Amino acid sequence: MPHLIVEYSANLSGLPEAEMLAALNATLCASPEIQNEVDLKSRIVAVAQFQVGTADVPRGFVHAQLRLLAGRTPEAKKDLSERIAAVLQRLTPQPAGVQVQLSVEITDMDRPSYFKGVL
Repeated sequence: MPHLIVEYSANLSGLPEAEMLAALNATLCASPEIQNEVDLKSRIVAVAQFQVGTADVPRGFVHAQLRLLAGRTPEAKKDLSERIAAVLQRLTPQPAGVQVQLSVEITDMDRPSYFKGVL
């Protein structure tokens, strides 16, 4: 905990995956909500098959989901969401003629059922 999953449409070629993950981890670990940097697990996935809406026009997306153990205040969640959004806005490519949608979701994980082990 926490887990950050970033999905993006494959038509956003040139998205700097490694740079984006490094920037996201840095900004999240700078938050007082992330107690220990080693706890943050991030990944990024290009989605080859996708559709945005119904119109036959070029569109793309980047969606980030941050999963946290339940208990954060709404203000803390808003701060984390804004931190993620700022990185997405800065690093997401904008191919000519493609409308790109960005979104961030903060999701609570159930504390009693969550398991974490270290090998």
